[in-house]
Amino acid sequence: MTVSKPTVAILIGRNHYARMFNQTAWDNLRDFANVIDHPGGEPATHAELLQILPQADACLTSWGVDQLDAEVLAAAPNLKAMAHMGSSVKRFVSDALWDRGIHVTTAAPALAEDVAITALSFMLVGMKRIWPLGQLVRAGGWRESRYWPSRELRYKTVGIIGASHVGRHLIRLLQPFTVHILLFDPFVNTEQAAALGVEKVELDELLRRADIVSLHAPDTPATRHMLNAEGLALMKDDALLINTARGTLIDEAALISELSQGRFFAFLDVTDPEPPAADSPLRRLDNVVVVPHLAGCIEDCSHMSEMAVEELRRFFAGEPPLYQVTPQMFGRIA
Repeated sequence: MTVSKPTVAILIGRNHYARMFNQTAWDNLRDFANVIDHPGGEPATHAELLQILPQADACLTSWGVDQLDAEVLAAAPNLKAMAHMGSSVKRFVSDALWDRGIHVTTAAPALAEDVAITALSFMLVGMKRIWPLGQLVRAGGWRESRYWPSRELRYKTVGIIGASHVGRHLIRLLQPFTVHILLFDPFVNTEQAAALGVEKVELDELLRRADIVSLHAPDTPATRHMLNAEGLALMKDDALLINTARGTLIDEAALISELSQGRFFAFLDVTDPEPPAADSPLRRLDNVVVVPHLAGCIEDCSHMSEMAVEELRRFFAGEPPLYQVTPQMFGRIA
């Protein structure tokens, strides 16, 4: 008996195929599904979703695709699953989607690997003080700087704020460097932290003890400005602060005030607002490096397509998902 294949709609826009899909993902997808493409170059708008999703049993989304709201879902009676390629599904789903019981998965864990690698690179470059010392040499100097001597990551205490996909991958990446890792995450208990090979602490203790503080928490009302003036004041002199998560986690006015004192160094992949205002001190201070939200994949994000396709294959094969998203998780994800 011939079993009909499900129909999967690709909603990301043809201009993004080269960046978001590789041949392995295409081959795996076509092996179990019929594929229909949103014909436009850019991610599907609300009107375009209304046109393409009535034909679909599942869809693949990514940055820029419009929300699957009640009107879209009413026009897509056969839609059963959504696989998202990006950092967060929050903006793309609606109550109507949960009400329909549509299966939602995310490829965020694949993206998390890129972010964790970037965070690790900031740690290595930051501890070696490559940025300020490179600027000094460019200006004609050598070692006559407060940033000399350069330092090593080995034996340092690293504070991880948030055992997210990124945080957990960073913990794994740090294992060869013989560091002591502190973790603040209210959703992780002492036993779970021990299984990760880290020490669970409260936020104030982490800020006091850590040589490096790296943020990997979600943007929620509870985490907004979790690093405020009082918390930043607890950080060690010459500490390194890294934010590859969300700019809203830090009270930026308080951060600018603290950085203006020259006590510690910061690498910021995200800011609030983003980008920083043209006259923001973050663009001028010597002890901060701001980069344009690049910690995740930029040139090649196709590893996410492999994960998303595998999740849809599992769904239609009746196999358990790897990274399902439920509404109950929204308080803990970005």
